[in-house]
Amino acid sequence: MKTRYILGAIVAGMVSFSSFAQQNTYSGYFLDNFLYRHQMNPAMGNTENFVGFPGLGNLSVGTQGNLHLTKIFYNYDGKTVLFTNPNITAKQVGHFASSNKLGANFRENIINVGFKALGGYNTVAISAVGNSRVSAPGSLLNLMKEGISNQTYDIRNLNLYANAYAEIALNHSRDIPMVPGLRVGATFKFLVGVGNIYGKFKRAHLSLGTDAWDIESEGDIYTSVKGMKYKMRYNETADRYYVDGFDTDNFSAPNGFGAAFDLGATYEWNDFNFSFAILDLGGIKWTQTQHASTNGLRQFQTDKYVFEINEDDDEQSTWDKMKDDLSEIYQLENNGEVSRSTMQATTMNLGVEYTLPYYRPLKFGLLNTTRMAGTYSWTEFRISANVQPVKYVSASANLVVGTYGVGFGWLLNVTSGKGFNLFIGMDRVPGKLAKQFVPLNSNLNFNFGMNFPF
Repeated sequence: MKTRYILGAIVAGMVSFSSFAQQNTYSGYFLDNFLYRHQMNPAMGNTENFVGFPGLGNLSVGTQGNLHLTKIFYNYDGKTVLFTNPNITAKQVGHFASSNKLGANFRENIINVGFKALGGYNTVAISAVGNSRVSAPGSLLNLMKEGISNQTYDIRNLNLYANAYAEIALNHSRDIPMVPGLRVGATFKFLVGVGNIYGKFKRAHLSLGTDAWDIESEGDIYTSVKGMKYKMRYNETADRYYVDGFDTDNFSAPNGFGAAFDLGATYEWNDFNFSFAILDLGGIKWTQTQHASTNGLRQFQTDKYVFEINEDDDEQSTWDKMKDDLSEIYQLENNGEVSRSTMQATTMNLGVEYTLPYYRPLKFGLLNTTRMAGTYSWTEFRISANVQPVKYVSASANLVVGTYGVGFGWLLNVTSGKGFNLFIGMDRVPGKLAKQFVPLNSNLNFNFGMNFPF
């Protein structure tokens, strides 16, 4: 893959559903027989031992953001076209938000074991985790639609982040006899880094001169991918080499190690159960990291920045033109290898559960989840009704309101007691689908798991 297309790939990635919703199944937070509540609050244990089906014990994929596909794809003459298509008017598209965010998360629990021992409940899990996030300014997307119509453009705060790692988690929870109703838990996570990319492009100011663009740009990108090397290109006007791509033919892993902790507590009082947890306190020290930067504010000229889309262009050529043009905005100098550590995105969960006195199988819950991740931070409130009418079936229906709007979630959990457990659900239902069954809303989440209690 050529990374002179990196910036274009950022924008293309905003409309591709790879693997950013939360990595846990929050619709099951208040279900007593949901086996993976400890991933959201390490103080929550189970009544049964269990083993997860390898690779399918707990699978979670989803996306999250405020940029929806209805703003990117349109129907024209029976075909699906991009918002940049000349036949789609600027009035139809409208203006984009000042900050357009989209992320994708993936978590697969490869091995899961839960058992009673050491005076409490314990779990051991090996998981694969991946997430990516993009934040693009509306000025850039508006420019893509409108084309070159002004003498100057000011593009600020284009950011991207991608992270992949393996996680070995050891959890223990127990009751505290000295304080009736109190239960505490902790999880230690050993992290094995696969790769990480972080780009922060602060600004790009473009002024149209006589026969070229005068550009002032500032940005940095850190690429922690073992075996990756930058390719260089020569700018004759500026008499300078700049990063034009990267070579990953020698890619290998792991590329770093780290650790993190989850801490949690629950307290039961009459018909109420209060809970608090803070997750992913820690980070990863990367072995190899390449740094490319403008090294402050950089000035240069280029005549390759045009953003002109023709009616006959197909989707691929449209993206290719965008990628070529975007690659000219930032001409990053290769600063070589640097030392780098990254912190995990910390999550805080705060919940209260109420059990209906006259029908104990029915419980109502209110959960606040806050993700602390800088530019990509978000918060949401989820109110749920949770019922277990019989021993073998439980379900949750919930309404969620937060940074990324209003949504609906659900989860169905079926178990035979000892022997078999299956759950399926969505923390956010996607809503309307395109003809190709692609969700038109960027907020969706799917969760599935098979396990064997014993």
